[in-house]
Amino acid sequence: MVEKLIRGIDVELNTDYLLKRDYWDAQASCIVYTGSIDEFFDYAFGKLPYRSIYFETERLECENYQGNAVVNYTDRQTGHTRIIEHKHFEFGEQPHTIISREYSIQMKEGMEPFYPINNEANNALYTMYENRAHTLSNVKFGGRLGQYRYLDMDAVIAAAMESSSFVSLKAALMKTR
Repeated sequence: MVEKLIRGIDVELNTDYLLKRDYWDAQASCIVYTGSIDEFFDYAFGKLPYRSIYFETERLECENYQGNAVVNYTDRQTGHTRIIEHKHFEFGEQPHTIISREYSIQMKEGMEPFYPINNEANNALYTMYENRAHTLSNVKFGGRLGQYRYLDMDAVIAAAMESSSFVSLKAALMKTR
Protein backbone atom coordinates (compact mmCIF):
# COMPACT_ATOMS: atom_id res chain seq x y z
CA MET A 1 0.00 0.00 0.00
CA VAL A 2 2.77 2.45 0.95
CA GLU A 3 4.66 1.72 -2.25
CA LYS A 4 1.53 2.53 -4.25
CA LEU A 5 0.97 5.71 -2.25
CA ILE A 6 4.44 7.04 -3.02
CA ARG A 7 4.83 5.72 -6.58
CA GLY A 8 5.87 8.63 -8.77
CA ILE A 9 6.68 10.83 -5.77
CA ASP A 10 10.23 11.84 -4.94
CA VAL A 11 11.11 10.64 -1.45
CA GLU A 12 14.25 11.78 0.28
CA LEU A 13 14.95 10.33 3.72
CA ASN A 14 17.12 11.77 6.50
CA THR A 15 16.68 15.26 5.09
CA ASP A 16 15.74 18.38 7.00
CA TYR A 17 13.22 20.21 4.81
CA LEU A 18 14.12 23.53 6.39
CA LEU A 19 17.79 23.15 5.37
CA LYS A 20 16.76 22.58 1.73
CA ARG A 21 13.63 24.74 1.77
CA ASP A 22 14.38 26.78 -1.36
CA TYR A 23 15.06 23.62 -3.35
CA TRP A 24 11.90 21.84 -2.22
CA ASP A 25 9.72 24.93 -2.60
CA ALA A 26 10.85 25.21 -6.21
CA GLN A 27 10.33 21.47 -6.89
CA ALA A 28 7.07 20.59 -5.16
CA SER A 29 3.55 21.64 -6.01
CA CYS A 30 2.35 20.49 -2.58
CA ILE A 31 4.33 20.15 0.63
CA VAL A 32 3.01 18.29 3.66
CA TYR A 33 4.94 19.67 6.63
CA THR A 34 4.72 17.77 9.93
CA GLY A 35 7.44 19.60 11.85
CA SER A 36 6.92 22.40 14.35
CA ILE A 37 4.84 25.14 12.75
CA ASP A 38 6.70 27.84 14.69
CA GLU A 39 10.04 26.58 13.36
CA PHE A 40 8.65 26.56 9.80
CA PHE A 41 7.98 30.30 10.16
CA ASP A 42 11.38 30.89 11.83
CA TYR A 43 9.70 31.67 15.17
CA ALA A 44 8.25 34.91 13.74
CA PHE A 45 5.77 35.23 16.63
CA GLY A 46 7.87 33.44 19.26
CA LYS A 47 8.49 29.82 20.21
CA LEU A 48 5.63 27.50 21.03
CA PRO A 49 6.33 25.34 24.09
CA TYR A 50 6.39 21.56 23.76
CA ARG A 51 7.03 18.59 25.96
CA SER A 52 9.59 16.00 25.02
CA ILE A 53 10.17 12.41 26.11
CA TYR A 54 12.99 10.18 27.17
CA PHE A 55 13.21 6.43 27.45
CA GLU A 56 14.67 4.21 30.14
CA THR A 57 15.31 0.75 28.70
CA GLU A 58 15.83 -2.38 30.76
CA ARG A 59 16.38 -6.08 30.13
CA LEU A 60 14.30 -8.28 32.43
CA GLU A 61 15.00 -11.95 33.05
CA CYS A 62 11.42 -13.07 32.52
CA GLU A 63 9.60 -14.21 29.40
CA ASN A 64 6.77 -11.73 29.69
CA TYR A 65 6.49 -8.53 31.71
CA GLN A 66 3.10 -7.07 30.82
CA GLY A 67 1.51 -9.22 28.11
CA ASN A 68 1.15 -6.34 25.64
CA ALA A 69 3.38 -4.23 23.46
CA VAL A 70 2.26 -0.98 25.12
CA VAL A 71 0.57 -0.18 28.41
CA ASN A 72 -0.28 3.48 29.12
CA TYR A 73 -0.24 4.93 32.63
CA THR A 74 -2.42 7.97 33.19
CA ASP A 75 -2.40 8.29 36.97
CA ARG A 76 -0.43 11.03 38.75
CA GLN A 77 1.44 8.57 41.00
CA THR A 78 3.26 6.79 38.18
CA GLY A 79 6.31 8.67 36.91
CA HIS A 80 6.25 7.24 33.39
CA THR A 81 3.52 7.59 30.78
CA ARG A 82 3.85 4.13 29.23
CA ILE A 83 5.85 0.94 29.15
CA ILE A 84 6.74 -0.60 25.82
CA GLU A 85 7.55 -4.31 25.79
CA HIS A 86 9.29 -4.71 22.45
CA LYS A 87 9.00 -8.47 21.96
CA HIS A 88 5.22 -8.17 21.55
CA PHE A 89 5.65 -6.20 18.32
CA GLU A 90 7.47 -9.11 16.73
CA PHE A 91 5.93 -11.99 18.72
CA GLY A 92 9.30 -12.77 20.27
CA GLU A 93 9.94 -16.08 21.97
CA GLN A 94 13.06 -15.09 23.92
CA PRO A 95 13.45 -16.29 27.52
CA HIS A 96 13.97 -12.64 28.55
CA THR A 97 12.25 -9.39 27.61
CA ILE A 98 13.21 -5.77 26.97
CA ILE A 99 11.03 -2.93 28.22
CA SER A 100 11.25 0.81 27.78
CA ARG A 101 9.61 3.24 30.17
CA GLU A 102 8.61 6.49 28.51
CA TYR A 103 8.80 9.68 30.54
CA SER A 104 7.24 12.99 29.52
CA ILE A 105 9.57 15.90 30.30
CA GLN A 106 9.78 19.64 29.75
CA MET A 107 11.57 20.24 26.46
CA LYS A 108 14.88 22.04 26.55
CA GLU A 109 17.02 23.46 23.76
CA GLY A 110 18.31 20.69 21.48
CA MET A 111 15.62 18.18 22.48
CA GLU A 112 13.05 16.84 20.05
CA PRO A 113 9.52 18.23 20.51
CA PHE A 114 6.78 15.62 20.89
CA TYR A 115 3.68 17.09 22.51
CA PRO A 116 2.19 20.58 22.37
CA ILE A 117 1.32 22.28 25.64
CA ASN A 118 -2.19 23.52 25.02
CA ASN A 119 -3.39 26.39 27.15
CA GLU A 120 -5.00 29.73 26.36
CA ALA A 121 -1.75 31.67 25.79
CA ASN A 122 -0.06 28.95 23.73
CA ASN A 123 -3.17 28.36 21.62
CA ALA A 124 -3.41 32.11 20.92
CA LEU A 125 0.22 32.07 19.75
CA TYR A 126 -0.49 29.02 17.59
CA THR A 127 -3.48 30.81 16.02
CA MET A 128 -1.10 33.50 14.75
CA TYR A 129 0.96 30.81 13.03
CA GLU A 130 -2.16 29.06 11.77
CA ASN A 131 -3.42 32.30 10.20
CA ARG A 132 -0.08 32.75 8.45
CA ALA A 133 -0.20 29.11 7.30
CA HIS A 134 -3.53 29.74 5.59
CA THR A 135 -1.79 32.24 3.28
CA LEU A 136 0.31 29.42 1.77
CA SER A 137 -1.54 27.54 -0.94
CA ASN A 138 1.06 24.80 -1.50
CA VAL A 139 1.86 23.84 2.11
CA LYS A 140 -0.33 21.66 4.31
CA PHE A 141 0.51 21.42 8.01
CA GLY A 142 -0.16 18.11 9.68
CA GLY A 143 0.52 16.09 12.78
CA ARG A 144 0.92 17.12 16.39
CA LEU A 145 3.66 19.64 15.68
CA GLY A 146 2.18 21.13 12.52
CA GLN A 147 -1.29 21.53 14.01
CA TYR A 148 -0.12 22.13 17.60
CA ARG A 149 -2.52 19.69 19.19
CA TYR A 150 -2.44 16.19 20.54
CA LEU A 151 -3.70 13.73 17.95
CA ASP A 152 -4.31 10.02 18.37
CA MET A 153 -3.06 8.02 15.39
CA ASP A 154 -6.55 6.94 14.33
CA ALA A 155 -7.57 10.61 14.12
CA VAL A 156 -4.42 11.48 12.14
CA ILE A 157 -5.07 8.73 9.61
CA ALA A 158 -8.76 9.64 9.30
CA ALA A 159 -7.91 13.33 8.78
CA ALA A 160 -5.31 12.46 6.14
CA MET A 161 -7.75 10.20 4.32
CA GLU A 162 -10.42 12.91 4.32
CA SER A 163 -8.10 15.65 3.06
CA SER A 164 -8.50 16.79 -0.53
CA SER A 165 -4.86 15.88 -1.24
CA PHE A 166 -5.42 12.28 -0.15
CA VAL A 167 -8.71 12.01 -2.02
CA SER A 168 -6.93 13.13 -5.23
CA LEU A 169 -4.07 10.68 -4.57
CA LYS A 170 -6.53 7.89 -3.80
CA ALA A 171 -8.38 8.55 -7.05
CA ALA A 172 -5.10 8.49 -8.98
CA LEU A 173 -4.12 5.21 -7.32
CA MET A 174 -7.43 3.62 -8.18
CA LYS A 175 -6.91 4.55 -11.83
CA THR A 176 -3.57 2.70 -11.86
CA ARG A 177 -5.00 -0.64 -10.68
